[in-house]
Amino acid sequence: MQYSLLPQESRNLLPFHGDAFFHPSFFSIEEADHLFKVLQEGLAWQQEPIWMFGKQILQPRLTALYGDPKVSYGYSGIAMQAQPFTKELETIKQRLQDFTQHDFTHVLCNYYRDGQDSMGWHRDNEAVLGQNPKIASLTFGASRSFQMRPYTGKEPKINLELSHGSLLLMEGASQHHWEHQLPKTKKVNQPRINLTFRKLLG
Repeated sequence: MQYSLLPQESRNLLPFHGDAFFHPSFFSIEEADHLFKVLQEGLAWQQEPIWMFGKQILQPRLTALYGDPKVSYGYSGIAMQAQPFTKELETIKQRLQDFTQHDFTHVLCNYYRDGQDSMGWHRDNEAVLGQNPKIASLTFGASRSFQMRPYTGKEPKINLELSHGSLLLMEGASQHHWEHQLPKTKKVNQPRINLTFRKLLG
């Protein structure tokens, strides 16, 4: 079973075991256009190697980590060292904190060069994120299809189009019971930047 969600919806997108709220116009088009250019040109993008099925491959996207340099973050065999927030990232973080009433210490930045860059099924459930992490995911640039499904059972699958300037907020028990991915697509040939703000426990 699979169903798609309309961009204007902001109710809880998950039918059970968790919360996810979509805000399609968190930034105006003008703000989003400006931030995309600044982030594309101003962040320290790298293509990191990861271990998958016993072999090392390059991630199909570019990444960067910003936040408290004293607290590192790792996943899939990668140990990332944070750089201090840039002025623009600090401004975005403050806006998110005002909106969500939640503190964020770090942002994992992803640069998808086109539809062939992707992110496989996963949960943001590392111990350093705490019991019920709040993940604030911002999109700038090309719209991409984002999918969620229960970790056990794998049904229903939810499709959501993440648009330019939008915010997806995942919280509650969502990272325990749901996994998500950004699949490859031949329909997109433009880049997308994704910022996922989170609070790491020092």
